[in-house]
Amino acid sequence: MKRKKAPSHPGGILTRLYLDPLNINVVDLARALKVSRKTVSKLVNERGAITPEMALRLSIAFDTTPHLWLNLQHNYDLWVAEQKSKDLNEVQRLAA
Repeated sequence: MKRKKAPSHPGGILTRLYLDPLNINVVDLARALKVSRKTVSKLVNERGAITPEMALRLSIAFDTTPHLWLNLQHNYDLWVAEQKSKDLNEVQRLAA
């Protein structure tokens, strides 16, 4: 069953719940995470994805769990896949 509304992209959550309230910009976050500014920019602009390594970095930086970030990405990716999959009704059910 497809959800109507998209879950928030993890980059949007990162921006709204962490960067904006803490007044952290892309350059400062990139330095803290020891990654490129481009990597962080893609993420916060919702054009990049949270990798397991990035989840670990974010969990250390913001005192969260890597599972939080990976679950956010998983939920978003699954929703996107559901929206793109037009032929799911044609998949044959093999088990009840």
